[in-house]
Amino acid sequence: MDAIRDAWKNRIARALEKVLANAGLEGRIDAAQVIAEIPPKLELGDLGFPMFSFAKILRKGPPQIAQMVCAQLPLVNGGSNTEENAAGTFAAEGPYVNVRLDRPSVIAFVLAQAADESAPVGRPGNLAGSRIMVEFSSPNTNTPLHLGHVRNDILGESISRILAACGAEVRKVCIINDRGIHICKSMLAYKEYGQGKTPASEHIKSDHFVGDWYVKYHQMSQADSGAEARAQEMLRRWEAGDKETVELWQKMKDWTVDGMKETYERTGISFDQYYYESQTYLLGKDEVLKGLEQGIFYREQDGAVAVDLTAEKLDKKILLRKDGTSIYITQDFGTAIFRYNDWPFDRMVYVVGSEQQYHFQVLFAILKRLGYQWADNLYHLSYGMVNLPEGKMKSREGTVVDADDLIDSLRDLALEEIRSKDREEAVGDSAEVAEKIALGALHYYLLQVAPAKDMLFNPKESLSFSGNTGPYLQYMGARISSMLRKDSMLRSDNSNTAGIIKPELLVDDAEWELVKTISAYPHVVADAADRMDPSVLTAYLYELSKGFSRFYHDCPILNAKDPDLAAGRLALSKAVLRILRDALNLTGIPFLETM
Repeated sequence: MDAIRDAWKNRIARALEKVLANAGLEGRIDAAQVIAEIPPKLELGDLGFPMFSFAKILRKGPPQIAQMVCAQLPLVNGGSNTEENAAGTFAAEGPYVNVRLDRPSVIAFVLAQAADESAPVGRPGNLAGSRIMVEFSSPNTNTPLHLGHVRNDILGESISRILAACGAEVRKVCIINDRGIHICKSMLAYKEYGQGKTPASEHIKSDHFVGDWYVKYHQMSQADSGAEARAQEMLRRWEAGDKETVELWQKMKDWTVDGMKETYERTGISFDQYYYESQTYLLGKDEVLKGLEQGIFYREQDGAVAVDLTAEKLDKKILLRKDGTSIYITQDFGTAIFRYNDWPFDRMVYVVGSEQQYHFQVLFAILKRLGYQWADNLYHLSYGMVNLPEGKMKSREGTVVDADDLIDSLRDLALEEIRSKDREEAVGDSAEVAEKIALGALHYYLLQVAPAKDMLFNPKESLSFSGNTGPYLQYMGARISSMLRKDSMLRSDNSNTAGIIKPELLVDDAEWELVKTISAYPHVVADAADRMDPSVLTAYLYELSKGFSRFYHDCPILNAKDPDLAAGRLALSKAVLRILRDALNLTGIPFLETM
């Protein structure tokens, strides 16, 4: 209904211009200045336009302005938008101009748009022509992906799909942290206790195999005070290019990355390019030295290079240690510059936990100091921690919930549910369906909370087939699909004649509310992109599903007495299904034909 809403905004703006002119006031009202709201009660209308913001310029009360605007509205038809689709009545009600749309014309417009498969639904085009790079996941090569990574991954994947749906050219990138003391700790444990074991010999997924050695290091370090020094020495040998150390590092890195990529594929996560910290960690050093020459940075008495960011209300930050080695922030701005030169972007989004907020404030400030104008377009999509009812996860102690193990557990619970309801034959490949239900449960639960908030993940709650959950949405899609298959079978044996879609027959309030929800989809997608928040879309999905459930309950579809009414309700059901399928894809939730 965006086009219809915009048509009315234009009409209200033109009416306001006439009100201004009649008052002897110069000025032009732009449609962007007109606010469109949805009235809280259906009896108040379909659109409401508050007049508060025009009281100062006209020096009149909002109720009086609403009356004046209504007096002018009959004189401003024929605007650039299609008035036929925006037909309706209007009335001044207090400080609002409330509009009651002509339902049949709106329903015809919405159903025609939804039925047009020549173009995808829900594509507002507000980001057309822009290039956006999104970095997410950022795993270490000493542990497998865990629950915290899954929240990061689905946030990054979903926001990338949403931005692309708005017309942006999106490049998804992953920086793999494959160097540093933490990596050497798992290497040391394997070197001293591995005895040539491999993931294949132990029948363990390769990233889990490496993660076990990181846990082993933590255990051995408790009893061995020299373990830390040996790990540091291994890091020095790696940085010096010691052949044996580098070969061990490469082997364990490959094991981890291969295992992670299996998990990415399983969960529907993909990247256009991988970057490795081992290849980028030195990139910022030359930039620091250039900045030092230009007076942007300064040298401390001990020889370290630093930057004073107090003007940006930040602190002093060391960029090169006194021995000339770089630190994490140095690597990050070097990588940012490298990426921009590699793929010039209009915006760069970092999906990283909220504990790194200060780090990104410093990173962006340094890049601006260095004169990179595109640094103004860097954005930290900060997200809160995700924990389990048992408490916080700690990888070094082996208390992390590995992503694979969690999905396996959810899949097995879903499979039990399918078997308990004797649905194995009906759903086909029950293991495959259970896997998709597990992913739907996990992804929806992680996305339904606004990114900035910490959250508690409850596995059993996420798998509920009723309420605000992924499986409920999947079930709704399967229910509509089943109904459409049944209708197709009825048509094929010629027992029913197809009716003609007559929008004027769809008079039930449940039908009208569903039409309005369908029409809001492009606006919701644009809003989710603007706010960098997929929870906007998950909330919409739940409202759409609830709306269809009410419609399904109140309005007989296949059993409607009038074939034309049945045809209209089937068209409405198909529109819901098309949008449901699309929105599920944008949130990384598998669509299911049967459940």
